[in-house]
Amino acid sequence: MSPKDMLDDRPGRYISHVHRQLAALCHRKNEKGKREVLLVTSSTGRWILPKGWPMEGKTDREAALIEAWEEAGVREGKVKRKPIGTFVSVKLSDHGDEEICVTRVFEVKAKLVLDDYPERKRRDRRWVSAKAAARLVTEDGLREILRDL
Repeated sequence: MSPKDMLDDRPGRYISHVHRQLAALCHRKNEKGKREVLLVTSSTGRWILPKGWPMEGKTDREAALIEAWEEAGVREGKVKRKPIGTFVSVKLSDHGDEEICVTRVFEVKAKLVLDDYPERKRRDRRWVSAKAAARLVTEDGLREILRDL
C-alpha cells in the first residue's frame, strides 16, 4: 500500500497514524510430511497470525516468538532473522478512527507447541495448509505471503 492509498477522504473518517506490529508465521510438518501453518482467532473472531506490538528490550523477531507463545502455545521455535514479508491492515481505535498497522511477518519453525498457554481461553487455534490459511485470513497482503510460502 502506498502512502497515497493510506489517505481516507470519506467524511467523518480520519487515519491518525501508522503503527508497527510483528507477527509469527509458525509452521510444522504434519504426520504426512506436509507443511502446516498456525492460525489463531483475533478478538473479533477472524483468523490471523499470532501478532502484537514491539517490546522494549526485545528484537522484533524475539517479540514475534513471544506473541506465538502467548497467543498460540508455541513454546520453542527457530525464528528466521529477517521478516519474510510485510502486510498492511486497518484497526479501529477506541474513538472510531482508522489506524494503519504495518505488520512484519517472521517465519517460525515450531519445535514445541503446548496446549496450556496464556491466551488459550481467549483464542482458538488451528493448524492448516498454507493454501487453506490464505483462504481463511482477511488481509490481502497476508494472503499473498501465505500463498508464496
